Amino acid sequence: MLADVTHNGALLIKHLEYLSALSREKHFARAAAACQVTQPTLSAGIKHLEETLGVLIVERGQRFRGLTPEGERVLAWAQRILADVQSLKQDVSESRGGLTGRLKLGVVPAALPMVALVTTPFADRYPETTTTVLSLSSKEIQRGLDDFDLDVGLTYLDNEPLVRVRTVPLYRERYLLVTPNDGPFTGRKTVTWREASTLRLALLTPDMQNRRIIDTHFTEAGVTARPQIETNAIVTLESQLRLGSFSSVLPATAMTLLGNIPGMCSLPLVEPEPTHAVGLIVPDRDPMTPIVSALLQITSPAYVAGAIDRAAGVYHD
Repeated sequence: MLADVTHNGALLIKHLEYLSALSREKHFARAAAACQVTQPTLSAGIKHLEETLGVLIVERGQRFRGLTPEGERVLAWAQRILADVQSLKQDVSESRGGLTGRLKLGVVPAALPMVALVTTPFADRYPETTTTVLSLSSKEIQRGLDDFDLDVGLTYLDNEPLVRVRTVPLYRERYLLVTPNDGPFTGRKTVTWREASTLRLALLTPDMQNRRIIDTHFTEAGVTARPQIETNAIVTLESQLRLGSFSSVLPATAMTLLGNIPGMCSLPLVEPEPTHAVGLIVPDRDPMTPIVSALLQITSPAYVAGAIDRAAGVYHD
C-alpha cells in the first residue's frame, strides 16, 4: 500500500507540472513538449488530476480555451506545491555539501548591463547551480514572482508599486543623453531634458518602466518626447546609436555595456536631475527558498554600487 501511495503521489506531482506548463504555454502540444511527454500523456495526466480532485480544470474544446475558475484555484496551489518541491530538492542538495538547482532571474532591460555583478559572484560561490536570466518588463517580473515562474527580479524599487515582495536596494540609476559629437550640444557639460526632447530620439517602448520614467521627467520639464524609433531591447538602441544619426536617453549603467561609441558623447541630463532605486525583489514568503536565500547572502549592494560608479564614471555626492 505504501508503495502505491508513493507512486500515486509522484504521478500527482507530474500532473501538477503538466497543468503549470499548460497554463504557461496555452497550447497542449507546446505544453507537452515543454514537459518532454506526448500530448496524449499530458491530456491524460490533467484528466486524472480532474478526476482525483473532482472538478473540471480545463475548459473543454479541441484547442486550449483557458482554465475554469476551479482550474485557476488548482493552478495556484499547483504552483505553490511545485515551488515547495523545488525548495525541498535544493535544501537536501545543500545539506549534502553543495547547493544545486536553477535560479530564475527576471531583469528589466535597463538593468541588464550590470546583472553580471549579481550572477557572477553567485555562480562562483555555487558552481553546481544554473542561472537563467530573462529580459522582462517590470510588470512581467511581478507576475512571474506571483506565479512562481521566477525566483528573483531585478527592477525599479521606488517608481511604481511593488506588492508581496521583499526588496534589496543595489544602486541609484542616473540618466545620460547619448548624442552625436557633431550635434547641437558640442562642448557642453550637461543638457536639459527640454533640450533633449528636440533631438531625433530612439527610446525603449512604453511598456518598459524605464521609458515611463523617462517620459515622466520630460513631462516635468514641460515637454513631450516623440521618438522615431522604439524598441524593448538595449542592443537595438546601441545599433541605432552606432549606425544611425540618433540620440537616446540611457541609464548610466548602460554605458558599462556600450562603452565609448565612436562619434558619440554622453552628457548628464539636468533640470531635473532624478535618480531611481534599482534592486532585487524576492517573494515575501517564509521560509525563503534555499537558492534565493543563497543569492541574497552572496550579493553585496556596496560592491554592486561601487562597481557601477567606477565603470560608468559616475560618483556619489
